[in-house]
Amino acid sequence: MRLGGKAAHLADINTKEEVAEAVGWAQHQNLSVIMIGDGSNIVWGDEGWPGLVMVNKIMDFRMFDEDKSSVFVTIGSGEHWDSVVERTVAEGLHGIEALSLIPGTAGATPVQNVGAYGQEISETLVSLEAYDKDKNEFVTLKNVECGFAYRSSRFKTTDKSRFFIVSITLKLTRANPEPPFYESVQTYFDQKGLREYSPQTLRDAVMAIRSSKLPNPDVVANNGSFFTNPSIEKEEFEKLRKQYPSLSGSETKDGKIKLSAAELIELAGFKDMHDQETGMATWPKQALVLINEHAKNTADLLKFKQKIVEAVDKIFGVTLVQEPEMIGQK
Repeated sequence: MRLGGKAAHLADINTKEEVAEAVGWAQHQNLSVIMIGDGSNIVWGDEGWPGLVMVNKIMDFRMFDEDKSSVFVTIGSGEHWDSVVERTVAEGLHGIEALSLIPGTAGATPVQNVGAYGQEISETLVSLEAYDKDKNEFVTLKNVECGFAYRSSRFKTTDKSRFFIVSITLKLTRANPEPPFYESVQTYFDQKGLREYSPQTLRDAVMAIRSSKLPNPDVVANNGSFFTNPSIEKEEFEKLRKQYPSLSGSETKDGKIKLSAAELIELAGFKDMHDQETGMATWPKQALVLINEHAKNTADLLKFKQKIVEAVDKIFGVTLVQEPEMIGQK
């Protein structure tokens, strides 16, 4: 977002041993410590960070065949995520191709349980290695120990700031994706006349769709999707549909209805909204993305966010939840 204060201390981390060294230094100095990747999913507070920020640059990419159809891939947590997807797709591997063009590093994917277009990292992650700050040792956590939920995990909730992920191991398959696909993906395939699918064709579709709707964070200051898609009870959804017949929703595994946060924001009057008071705006092609046009500080961003949250809550009785992590704002 190009907003927020400065860190008191910062260190590039290139090996897992440097994680232990940096954490030990911070503990000796009685400083708080966090580790980030690209910072693409972080909103920094105006007060800055009073402790140590470790910038994850741990690189690794190793493939191990389990059998003819399955491959384990161990990835350094500092690897750029889309580069990881690109390499696995080039090998004809299926499982993460729908997660193409998601910004950030590999180590961030379990924290958020990153997902898009029908795939989630929790579906392919076998285990991860992390430095446990409470035990001051490296540990290996299996998938079932990660507390995965929709756009969440124990690393984001109950054990936030405890573990510093140094690598992840995925299990991918030598197979092709199969329908049904997301509506936008299927539309892309139909327009291209595609009836045979591969990891590469799905990656191409997702890249084309994302590029057409979402701004490049290297060019336009943004955090990607700023809110998670809310879920409500079926009865509540039916009531809303009577007032707003065009309102879309999809049933979740727990029987609730997941709404489109972008649709709610648009219906609340924030489509292509440029707010002169705060200097913030919504991206013209995707209202779920907030962009910094000329905001002076994070307080401006949060003021604009609150305008959206209050408007959606007033109209639909639904409270939107911020997706990017907030760090250092009181």
